[in-house]
This record gives sequence, C-alpha cells and structure tokens, in this order.
Amino acid sequence: MSVSLAEVNLATMLREGTKKSHTMAENMGFIKCFLKGVVEKNSYRKLAANLYYVYGAMEEEMERLKDHPVLSKVYFPELNRKANLERDLFYYYGANWREEIELSPTGQAYVKRIHDVANEKPELLVAHLYTRYLGDLSGGQILKKIAQTAMNLSDGEGTAFYEFDQIPDEKAFKTNYRAAMDSLPVDQQTAEAIVDEANDAFGMNMKMFGELEGNLIKAIGQMLFNSLTRRRSRGSTDGELATAE
Repeated sequence: MSVSLAEVNLATMLREGTKKSHTMAENMGFIKCFLKGVVEKNSYRKLAANLYYVYGAMEEEMERLKDHPVLSKVYFPELNRKANLERDLFYYYGANWREEIELSPTGQAYVKRIHDVANEKPELLVAHLYTRYLGDLSGGQILKKIAQTAMNLSDGEGTAFYEFDQIPDEKAFKTNYRAAMDSLPVDQQTAEAIVDEANDAFGMNMKMFGELEGNLIKAIGQMLFNSLTRRRSRGSTDGELATAE
C-alpha cells in the first residue's frame, strides 16, 4: 500500500524507533559514570575531540547541502557545535590543540559514515542531525552542571559545547524542529531508512563511549567503575548524553 508524504510522522517514528538504542546508550559505563557525577578530564577531552570532528563533518555537509529539498527544511546553523567545541578544546589542550587532538578509530568510522551518507543518500543525514542535536538541546544544561561539578570548572570554562547562545528558548526550538521533521518531503520507505540510520548513529556513539571506558577505569579504578555501573533492578535511567527527547 502506498503512503502519501503527508501521512509520514517522522519525528514520532524516530522517537519510537530509537527507544531501544537510546536505553542502550544510557547504559554504557562511560555514560552511567558521567550521570553519577564521575567525569575524568582526560576521557572527557578525548570525547570533545572526537565530537569536534563529528560535528565538523555534519556541519560541513549541511552547509554544502543547505538547498537540498529535504535538508533545507532542517538547516538551522544556530545549532552548530564546531565553533563551541573549538573553544573547549583550546581550554583542555591549550593553544596548540589542533596538533594535540586526534580522531579515534571509532570516530573515524563515524565521520566517514556522515560523509558517505551525504554523498550517496543525503536525506539520511537527518538521522545524524536528530541523534546529536536534539540530545544536546535536551540534556545539555544538566550535563553541563555535572561536568562543571565533577571537573571543578568555573562557569564558561570547558563547557561551551552545551551553550546555545542563538537559541533563547530550547523547548520551543525543539517543538519547531520536530515540526520541521514532520514537514519533510519523504515517503514511508525513506522515513524508515532514516530511523534505521538513526539507530546506526546511536551505535556509533556507543562505540565512541566504549573506547573511553578504558581511560576512565585507569583513572578511577575498576572497583569504583563496577560499583557505579552495576545494573539496577529497574530499567530506568537518570538522564542522557547520547541523545534525548
């Protein structure tokens, strides 16, 4: 049965279709520790370095494709994170940060996927935008406070990533963003492909977090790591880093 474009509710499809991946991401050891206030600076700055390349890839492709019939409707440069991450990397690594940072193996695969999608099937880039930006808007302020406390940071130091200076009302912006996703000229088959790509994007984020666990365990010790990440009896989680609604 054919489905008209008007019947595709992509925002809901993405929320419902990525719930399992969302929960799996929240249950990564690195994320559990973060949410419980244990953030080790070396691990965090490595994450910031990887994210710098990830957002750089997304933002470069969105700028190139801003007139694309699908992507133009979710082109919001006020979401861009690359410049904010540059400020954070300067804080964590110093003036020579560009020479100091490197993209990890899982980060390389993630960045390659973003470029491949943009070149081969650009509408799937919507999945990557959704997975990262809506999460940043949803959990950003909570995560910023956790990072500041855990790493003893002064306000404005090393947490520019979480600042959306050009978005005064994050809740209203998210509502508008979801409406924009629902207005995309995509059919059911394409919408399902976008959901599949979003689940893959979650998987790539989880692999990046997994890479960082070794650094974290070295810093805090295996026993503390185990106690922080022990599975709780209920399946609930405290918050999000990978993405959120």
